[in-house]
Parts: sequence; structure tokens; C-alpha cells
Amino acid sequence: MQEKNNDFELIKKFLEGDESSFNKLVLKYQEKIYLLARRMTGNHLDADEVVQEVLMVLYKKLNTFEFKASFYTWLYRITITRSLNYIKRRSIREFLPLKSLLNTANDDYDPVLNIENKEKTKFIERLIQKIPAKQRQVFILRHFEEMDYEEISKITGTSVGALKANYFHAVKKLKDLIKEYEYRK
Repeated sequence: MQEKNNDFELIKKFLEGDESSFNKLVLKYQEKIYLLARRMTGNHLDADEVVQEVLMVLYKKLNTFEFKASFYTWLYRITITRSLNYIKRRSIREFLPLKSLLNTANDDYDPVLNIENKEKTKFIERLIQKIPAKQRQVFILRHFEEMDYEEISKITGTSVGALKANYFHAVKKLKDLIKEYEYRK
């Protein structure tokens, strides 16, 4: 509840003319927006464009925020919508591999394990891009963002039952794609 109140306070200050409050909101949520957009679009460049769109919408439309739901839920809904719109506009046909960030500061750093993890990550991201956008959206929010169905429902405006069905179908399609891949090996 404290975080929600802090967000509301920053929004109110921004609406009263304090630009630094907007910057604080951006700093707080920019990485989360980016990660969600990256998972939805499948690559860094597209995710960056979606983040820029989301921030522009946020700046222009923050005065429409009704202080009923959490700011986080409202922002995630904007990010999902902008990601889906971006995918439709660009008609993404191929996956551009992502470069994972290396954590070389860790003394237990294992370059072989790091390469294997990168390959697995790229493989999973390619598979996720092959499932329909609505199923991808639910899968990402449920699996990566670890949201419950009620929270996803608030973000997407979709019923919990439909979300569960989309998630079920997403998992089934991903399993089928993995089996298909293993069969071809």
C-alpha cells in the first residue's frame, strides 16, 4: 500500500507541474516496461521503440489516471497495448536474437554455462514469438512477471476464464514446439 501511495503522490506532484516527479516514475518503472515490451516484441530495438511510445503516452495521458487501480497495473496495460499494436504495425516475421547481459562481476562466472544459458534463452524467446499475441501476453505476464490471473485481468481487460484458457493453450503450444524441435534433432 505504501508503494501505491508513493506512486499516487508522484503523479499528483507531476500534475501540479513538478517534472521531477515524472522522472522518478520513469526511473522506477522503465526497466519493468522494457522487459515486458522485450518479451512481447522479441527483440531489443522493438522493445526500445515500445518503451518510448509508452513514455510518450504516459506523459500525455497521466492526467487521465483515475487513482482507482494501482499505477503499476495501469502502466502495464498501456505497455501491453502498445506492444501488441507495435507487433501488428511491424508484422514481425523473424526473430532477432537478443544479447544477454553478462554478469562478469561474479566470481563463479562460467563462460560455458553462460553460453548455454544464452542459447536456451534465445531458443525460448524464439518459441514464445511463435505463439499468438494474446497467448504470448498472458504467458509472459503469468510466467515471467509472476502475476496472478486477477491482476492480469485488470491489465488486459480480459476475463480470468479467458486468461486461463489462453495460458493453457500457450503452454501447450510451447510444449508442442519443443517436442517438434527435439524430434528434428
